[in-house]
Amino acid sequence: MTSTSTRPRTVIRRLNALGKSQTRYSSIMKWGTNKAVPTHWSLMFGEVAIYSFVVLLLTGAFLTFFYTPSMETVRYQGSYAPLIGVEMSRALHSTLDLSFDVRGGLLMRQAHHWAGLLFMVALVMHVLRVFFTGAFRKPRQAAWVVLIGIFLASLATGLTGYILPDDMLSGLSLLIMDGTFKAIPVIGSSLSYLVFGGPYPGQVILSRLTTLHVLILPLGIISLAAVRAALALLHKPMQFPGPGRSDRSIVGEPLLPTRAAKSAGFMFVLSGFILLIGGTATINPIWLYGPSDPGNAGAGSQPDWYFGFIDGALRLVPPGWEITVMGGTVSLALLAPMTVVGLFLLAVTAYPFLERWISADTTEHHLLERPRNNPTRTAIGAAGLGFVGVLWAAGSADVAARALSLALEDLLHAYQVLLVLGPVIAFSVTRRVCLALQRKDREIVIHGRETGRIVRLPHGEFVEVHQPVTAYERWKLVSYDPSAPLHPAASGDSVQRRSIVQRLRMRASGWFFEYRMDPATPAQLGKGPAELYRQELSDRLDAEALAPTPGSDFPVAASKADRNQ
Repeated sequence: MTSTSTRPRTVIRRLNALGKSQTRYSSIMKWGTNKAVPTHWSLMFGEVAIYSFVVLLLTGAFLTFFYTPSMETVRYQGSYAPLIGVEMSRALHSTLDLSFDVRGGLLMRQAHHWAGLLFMVALVMHVLRVFFTGAFRKPRQAAWVVLIGIFLASLATGLTGYILPDDMLSGLSLLIMDGTFKAIPVIGSSLSYLVFGGPYPGQVILSRLTTLHVLILPLGIISLAAVRAALALLHKPMQFPGPGRSDRSIVGEPLLPTRAAKSAGFMFVLSGFILLIGGTATINPIWLYGPSDPGNAGAGSQPDWYFGFIDGALRLVPPGWEITVMGGTVSLALLAPMTVVGLFLLAVTAYPFLERWISADTTEHHLLERPRNNPTRTAIGAAGLGFVGVLWAAGSADVAARALSLALEDLLHAYQVLLVLGPVIAFSVTRRVCLALQRKDREIVIHGRETGRIVRLPHGEFVEVHQPVTAYERWKLVSYDPSAPLHPAASGDSVQRRSIVQRLRMRASGWFFEYRMDPATPAQLGKGPAELYRQELSDRLDAEALAPTPGSDFPVAASKADRNQ
């Protein structure tokens, strides 16, 4: 029994603990209130990816209770009449039971699949937003590598989950995986035997893939996402240039409670949207595909969209790509496309470091860059998208040939030509478009936006009235990265003393900055940021002076921009 003397001490300790918790809560609220978060619409891609991943985790946890990862052959005795008595693996049987006999099982399956597709869409868009706005520059190169790691782990998670039902499409993907392993010289067969636990298809492959899909890969994605979040807190979020925005001052909404409340509401809306699609739109109807049998795989078999470029790379390999080495046959039909895709992903991962080496830019960047203000980088991104786009289109070449009534071989030949010329055309066109947009921005800053209103000046000249842009628009249009190509005299060495690497770096730097027009800057306009605000007021007064007086056919006075014309 507790004595009466110790009761007051216990109450005091509890009150002190409550006070400390209240103080801690107040500190968190104060920190969140002072923490500004940018509100640009492109930041929603990251939120969509995060909340789609949450839906994936919740629906996947539900599916785990009813799925059996076994290759044991059984006869189907479930509710789907067309397959009764058909031999299939226990994995497919459990997936069919989950679809037809478990309450809410089909909804969870389809919501899980739709959430995975939406997660990959949002993740890819987030990667593109980071690339085209230069958000990977110093000090965020590590964050870019982590982001690519999340993308690769997500690809592996999607592949392992795609194979688990063991239906016709899953078996075809498993067969391609086995062929890829066996295409590796010397160790290919042993590696396939080790992964599958025996000859294809093995008896333990589904249990191993389930462990990867349910436990290891999701934990890897969560860990990488936590590292990226920590780096984001360390370096602060990036934002587009504008009034009051600098490398360290962030303009946006407070994290607590405004941004957190909006984000929570958006999560519930997105979750409801995924469940709505899962309940109304059929996806991956495994009961129509039947059990796995690679010998019966027909035309039109398509993987999920984010694997289309890998499937297309396999289809574009010309026939007969085999070489004989030391009495053994090495098949390049699988090895070559996988090598090309691997090198492409490696180049994407290393791009921030390559751009930093070319531009010799060692300064820290905390403001995003408009894609048009860096035409070469934007053109490189467009070329990469063109390369992946051709591979992705080739992945559905059989479907396109049937829909367009074309010969499959002719369509594949056209894709092979586009795979070489497409990135070159995309690079050239994109860089010229960016340069044209820069010229347009420069004209808008100096002369204002066209209004379509024509006035006659006192001396009889007809001119178009230009509306001056706002301070925010002007700030956005004149902001740019002043980086310049390496100058030969900067190193202090003579031409003969420069190494091949130095010469290559200077040529690459000149090429990178070759097609870039510096926008009209505040210094070129002869005004600082404060003068820009005063100039905006002056321009508005001048624009008001252009209003015609009653009974006259021309304005009383012309603006300074019109008088300069």
